[in-house]
Amino acid sequence: MATKSKYKQIIDAIFPKNITCDLCGLETFDGSNLCKECLKTITFNNGVTCPVCGRKTARPEICGECKADAPKYKKGVSALVYDKGGARLVLRFKNGKEYLADYFGELLAKKVKELPPCDFITFVPLTKKKEYDRGFNQGRLLAKELSQRIDIPVKEVLKKKRDTNDQKRLSRRDRAENLKGVFQIIDRDACKGKNILLVDDVLTTGATADEVTRELKIAGAKAVYFATVASVEYKQKTEIDEI
Repeated sequence: MATKSKYKQIIDAIFPKNITCDLCGLETFDGSNLCKECLKTITFNNGVTCPVCGRKTARPEICGECKADAPKYKKGVSALVYDKGGARLVLRFKNGKEYLADYFGELLAKKVKELPPCDFITFVPLTKKKEYDRGFNQGRLLAKELSQRIDIPVKEVLKKKRDTNDQKRLSRRDRAENLKGVFQIIDRDACKGKNILLVDDVLTTGATADEVTRELKIAGAKAVYFATVASVEYKQKTEIDEI
């Protein structure tokens, strides 16, 4: 297990963490990231999950989406369900609360124990413009925090060539089409024959993870595993839903 650098130890001593709730800002002073009330709004993804994508499911079996269209990565895990407080935490992180990477790193370190050992960690890249506008790449921050905890190096082996249209209202198929040709491998030698751990903040349809995984496998990756802070719960469609 990697140890904290002396610099980080000094910073943590001067600016102690976990004295206020990461969601509401209420003082906690007990080493917790969340106050008792906000904790009630968080669903930790520790129950029944799909053994492939790792999303919360109602039954202990492969979810309908993975049966219909299996993801290109070998296995996925997620720490939280992307709902209520979990969704709010991820959105706060994306919108500039970079300190949340520390908490998310702790959560991810516990979840990736469910995955086989990997040679290195990588993350979903942003375009230079997007990263400049946001001020950071949330995937890079997560990868670095996770790396410190599980002692596996981070390697940037991809770049994103262009920004895509907003994907929020697109279907999985349309998202996949929107992402074609967007990512490019910049270090093929690093990928050849390696088991790679890909990290991101949230799993929704899985289109982004699939496209990145596709590029990693073309570059020669032996296998790709996927870890996210949160994922959308899989809810089986009923006959009424289909009407």
